[in-house]
Amino acid sequence: MSDKTLTRADLAESVYREVGLSRQESADLVQSVLGMISDTLARGESVKLSSFGSFLLRDKRGRVGRNPKTGVEVPIEARRVLVFKPSQVLKERVDSALSKD
Repeated sequence: MSDKTLTRADLAESVYREVGLSRQESADLVQSVLGMISDTLARGESVKLSSFGSFLLRDKRGRVGRNPKTGVEVPIEARRVLVFKPSQVLKERVDSALSKD
C-alpha cells in the first residue's frame, strides 16, 4: 500500500494530462470544484458525487468527556461534523483493488 497522499497539484496534473487544458486552467478548474464543494458544505448542505460518495454534515450533541490521563471530566460542546459516506461503487472498487495484493 502506498503512503502517497493525493494533492491538489496531483489532481490538476491529472486534469492537464487527461482533458488537455493548460496547466493553469487545470489548476483553476480543480480549485473551482473544490471551492464549490466547500461553499456548499459551509452553507449546511450535503454534497453527493455519483459513483464516489457523499459529504454529509451531522450535528453532535454536547456531552461529558473524560481526560484519559487524569480521569477529570471535561464538557464537550455540541458541534457540527463533516462525514464522508462512500458509494457502493467506490467501496467495491477499493475492495477489489485491495484483494489483488
